[in-house]
Amino acid sequence: MLKKLQRKYVVLALIALDVLLFATRRGITFAVLIALGLMFCGVKWGISALFRKSTVIWRLRNRLMVTYVFIGGVPILLILALSFLGSWIVVGQVATYLVSSELSRRAAVLEAPAKLLAAAKLNERLPIAMGVSPVLRDRAPGAEILVTGNGPDLHFPETSKLTAPPEGWNNYTGVVLNQGRYYLMSLVKNAATQALIVAPLDGPVMEKLVEGLGTLNIYHFGGPDGGEAKKGFRLLADAEDANNAPTVAGKIPPAYNILDREFLWGNPIDIADWNRPNEKDSTLLSVTTRTSAVLATVFGDRVDFAQGILVAFLAIVGLLALVELISVVIGISMTRTITGAVHNLYEGTLRIGAGDFSTHVPVKGTDQLADLGNSFNQMTEQLAGLVEVAKEKERLQSEVSIATEVQARLFPHSAPLMKTIQLLGSCDPARSVSGDYYDYLVLPSGNLALAIGDVAGKGISAALLMASIQSIMRTQLVAGLIKSGAVDGHVSTAGIVEQLSKQLYANTSPEKYATFFFGVYDDTSRILRYTNAGHLSPLHVSGGNIVPLEVTGTVVGMFPSMSYEERQISIGANDLLIAYTDGISEPENAYGEEFGVERLADVVMKYQACELKEMVAKVREAVTHWSDTPELPDDMTVLIARGLI
Repeated sequence: MLKKLQRKYVVLALIALDVLLFATRRGITFAVLIALGLMFCGVKWGISALFRKSTVIWRLRNRLMVTYVFIGGVPILLILALSFLGSWIVVGQVATYLVSSELSRRAAVLEAPAKLLAAAKLNERLPIAMGVSPVLRDRAPGAEILVTGNGPDLHFPETSKLTAPPEGWNNYTGVVLNQGRYYLMSLVKNAATQALIVAPLDGPVMEKLVEGLGTLNIYHFGGPDGGEAKKGFRLLADAEDANNAPTVAGKIPPAYNILDREFLWGNPIDIADWNRPNEKDSTLLSVTTRTSAVLATVFGDRVDFAQGILVAFLAIVGLLALVELISVVIGISMTRTITGAVHNLYEGTLRIGAGDFSTHVPVKGTDQLADLGNSFNQMTEQLAGLVEVAKEKERLQSEVSIATEVQARLFPHSAPLMKTIQLLGSCDPARSVSGDYYDYLVLPSGNLALAIGDVAGKGISAALLMASIQSIMRTQLVAGLIKSGAVDGHVSTAGIVEQLSKQLYANTSPEKYATFFFGVYDDTSRILRYTNAGHLSPLHVSGGNIVPLEVTGTVVGMFPSMSYEERQISIGANDLLIAYTDGISEPENAYGEEFGVERLADVVMKYQACELKEMVAKVREAVTHWSDTPELPDDMTVLIARGLI
């Protein structure tokens, strides 16, 4: 509490000091810094007080009031501040431009006579100097002329003690600083002739540059000869006051009205140093003026019209402030209506959260808030039904989890150990359950049956059809319940696939079908006899060559009767057979390009020497990296076999 009290007194003291500095116009820079610091602290303390306790802005009414301030009040204040700041900058720039341009014009008055004198013959110099002296007397009082080269030096007037500038000067016209005094100078060289005209730029001259504009000053950052920097910045009137207080030229005109306040503005100008040829010093031209003085200088007799526009602008500002006040009053009135309805809804949600679904809120009026209340009441009536739906969904989710577990058990858990072949399969479902199918089984004859398929669709229905395919296949293989189940001791892959297609067509809806690849591997002869029913062509890698196994018939389950062909290949030592579903080859990247069979073949060739488990992992990793999506677009199933030595 004591700290808060101390801070309060410190702030009040700083505010009083700031007001005093602005009122006396002393230490303006320090006063501006204090004002900015107080503004920053005020905003910081205000925000801290607003958010220190959540109860301050917990109520919607308080939040709306803060919103009105930020949406309605703050933008207007910013616009007004920007308008006044812009006006200040524009008027200040115009004022300093008027002075600097007049300086440039007066310096240019010296340049033309200097050119004439530099080009004149010896006997023409004095007549020319006498001829231009009236012009110089009017525009550059106290001007002195020095012409050197090709004869005796010309000094004009005769009492002039002007000396030639140091060596190294080029032609120059402008303001120059020499021994603590400012001068207008024009130096023109023509062959061996050099003409120099110098006029003092003192207080009386500065006062008449732009009469009635205000006070002028030149701030020079550094010593007069490039030496040690001076403590002050000043317009030097004569050499004797070089170490005295700053000299200010001109006077500020009286205010046009109470709003016509004086202000300071400055612009950098180029000033050369007499002792450092062709080098410029950092110099600032400052003008202390009023808006009315600038308008009077620019518009002349029309200053009353310009001031009238300014008064009209201020009147509009006042009108905007009145409109803002009325808007706040209307906003407060509307806030009461809004917050009342919101409070009723808040109380209703608390009762619903406690389990009371019979809650109804009072509804008044026919506006949107009334519609909101009616919608809330309808919502409470529907929540009981939604609770029942949620319970049903939970039950279905439980059943899906059971289905996922059951399907996981349908896939083979380990590959059979064979003498001449090694086998590994993997399935990553896109959803909880998969429509892809793969299986391998050792037949009574000792041969190995392997299969992979892709059921049309996804989800539960595809998983059920996948389970049917597995059941039919295993029943046929184990029990031999097919017509062409064995020929000369060998299982007919075409016959099994044909029988599978018939049973699927007979026991499923017409839109249900599947692609299917089935093969029987002879562990003694290394021969794989296969039938491909519309499935993506598996890849046979042998000796660095990749051969796709062609399709030998259409999909299963679509037509009542279809015939299929049987083909065979030999799987030698270190040969690979890669069977896959479209979840491997068809995922697209951000540009719509599919992963494709070629990239799959590249991955297989790159990792063909790896273990089958690592190879499967690399294939999945490559496809996932290609699609770069958080979810799988389709079931990813791959079956890889490798010939053993």
